[in-house]
Amino acid sequence: MKTKERKIERPTYHNKHMTSNGEALPSEDERNERFGKPWREQSFIEENPVGLSDEVVAELIPVLDEIQSTMWVIYHQYQKHHWLVEGPQYHDLHVFLEENYTGVHKYIDSIAERITALGGIPTSDPVNHAKLSQVQHEPEGTYRIRKMLEHDRAAEGTLAEMLRKGIDKALELGDHGTKRILEKALTRCEDRAHHVDHYLGEDTLEFGLSEKE
Repeated sequence: MKTKERKIERPTYHNKHMTSNGEALPSEDERNERFGKPWREQSFIEENPVGLSDEVVAELIPVLDEIQSTMWVIYHQYQKHHWLVEGPQYHDLHVFLEENYTGVHKYIDSIAERITALGGIPTSDPVNHAKLSQVQHEPEGTYRIRKMLEHDRAAEGTLAEMLRKGIDKALELGDHGTKRILEKALTRCEDRAHHVDHYLGEDTLEFGLSEKE
């Protein structure tokens, strides 16, 4: 069936919190005026109950926060692809992508909880997640299925590199608890990347083998 392309006139969105200088989102200072200053600023690190020194947690918390922020972007990208995938393999890919974003979310939670165990405050604003992330959000719109999966594979590769560096840092600083959490996250990340790579393999039932093969 041929797809009929239609253009939709998108409305101009006016954020009711838009600032006077025309920025789409208010600054931290402007939000502090609206909500009041936080009881504890995000830079605050409280004494941790797991026996790690202030110096160790001060080095590890930014590493963990960058990882969980990157994972949030990957989570949203998988969810976007889950919504938009279509075609003969729709059902398999729809389920596969849901399993992936669910799996990513599980380890986002584990890593963010570890930040709090170390006495820190994880980043929670999606705008700030995007700023800290080593993976960029796709532009709005739909890509071809193969292109979407290529983006997912690349994102998982970036995350795997970050997790390995985080593991090395945790080991160097003697934080075996953080090391174990990151190792589990790495194993699942590599597993997802491997399975995405299988979907991008050269062989396919759609075309079958040629006469010569």
